[in-house]
Amino acid sequence: MSSSAELESETDLVDRAVRELARRTRFPVAFGGLIDQGVVNVTSIVGNRTHALDGLRVRPERGLGGRAMMELRPRMTNDYGSSQQITHDYDVFVLGEGLSTLLALPIVVEGRPRGVLYAGAWEETPVGGVTTAPAMQVAQTVADELRIRDEVARRLRSTTPLDAVAPRQREELRASFAELRSIAASVDDAELRARISQVELRLVALAGDPADAPTGPVATVHLSPRETDVLACAGLGATNAEIAATLGLREGTVKAYLGAAMSKLDASTRHSAVAKARRAGLLP
Repeated sequence: MSSSAELESETDLVDRAVRELARRTRFPVAFGGLIDQGVVNVTSIVGNRTHALDGLRVRPERGLGGRAMMELRPRMTNDYGSSQQITHDYDVFVLGEGLSTLLALPIVVEGRPRGVLYAGAWEETPVGGVTTAPAMQVAQTVADELRIRDEVARRLRSTTPLDAVAPRQREELRASFAELRSIAASVDDAELRARISQVELRLVALAGDPADAPTGPVATVHLSPRETDVLACAGLGATNAEIAATLGLREGTVKAYLGAAMSKLDASTRHSAVAKARRAGLLP
């Protein structure tokens, strides 16, 4: 998994994708995870009747999901228990849940497998294009998000002193970032939100200042989109009431988001939280 700080944790990203997969395919069970140290840790499961899938760790080449990752394409079976096309390393998990039909979708970023999503049913269920097309779209959405995150991480790592931004320009970048966050929060079009997100990431990369870079290892910090929104506004000196008005939230909700962000960043004040978020590359 990526070690860069993200607007949404990778675990949350997978969880959202798994729920969307179940919704769009109407399969009763969905689960998945990303590769961590060479193995996919299944971190999200929805619709299961038992706890049999808990702790499932999938190695590339093994099982249906491993085959999908190695071939970089979806794989399926509607009779998992008797399938001769896969290894049965994970029967205790899959058959323990009683699944018969299983669809595995690799998450592929720049030609490399980064994880796998599964959709399953307890009975034999025909799986055709009507099902696989939306399922592949869900996997592609995760892949696109990971690709964007990888790109901003590369840009942040490559920042040099020559890239430093003048103070007045930096403040303008920060104001623009906060404004984009508030606009994105009110947009329903997913494609437009994705385009705005890419502009936000470019602003973060442009504002990177090596003078602020930590000299030692920094723990990965994961802020939710709303926590990032309120911190971006707080970084401009806005009060809780002003942030609430800008983002269309209740003042108490803003306070809760700020508190959560401060806790994740181990900061005792909002100003310290903003500073630490900037050093972590979460804010410009």
